[in-house]
Amino acid sequence: MKKIIYNFILNNFIGWEIKGNSTLSKEKVKKAILIAAPHTHWHDLFLGILIRGTIGFKSNFIAKKELFFFPLNIFLKLIGGFPVNRSKKNNTVNEIANIFNQKKEFRISLSPEGTRQKVSKFKTGFYYIAKEANIPIIMITMDYSNKQSLISDPFYPTENFKEDIKFIESFFDGVEGKIKEFSFTKS
Repeated sequence: MKKIIYNFILNNFIGWEIKGNSTLSKEKVKKAILIAAPHTHWHDLFLGILIRGTIGFKSNFIAKKELFFFPLNIFLKLIGGFPVNRSKKNNTVNEIANIFNQKKEFRISLSPEGTRQKVSKFKTGFYYIAKEANIPIIMITMDYSNKQSLISDPFYPTENFKEDIKFIESFFDGVEGKIKEFSFTKS
């Protein structure tokens, strides 16, 4: 029932459609890193929740720990938020990979840019988490200019880091975010 409500809101109220692999099921993909881009505005969080609900995936997301202050922390945790200390001293990649290895079912969504500002290359933590935990990466665009979200098939990292990142960045290249100037453009 929830899936129908999310789909109704996404399609009828805000006029978005999902393309690509919208038939992903939690039975088929029990563990995955979902990367959504471009992340240019705080509205992306709510769009992501609608997309996640429409495809029927339960997914947590990571955000900088500074966002988890009272009372916002209650809301963020309720919708699947997971605070992360992004300092270099912490080994966030191993911490998250260990969570995947301990759970039978776990999906986490994140922004590969690591910020809402303009970037010309992605941060690579998501890639190393997927590699370390031997799980797929699912790419999801948030194309505000066409009001559509394109969902990739699950992609497993190979032994060729440069080619993999090139492929992943190409998937998002030129997709317009809510704030066009901050949209991702490959360098």
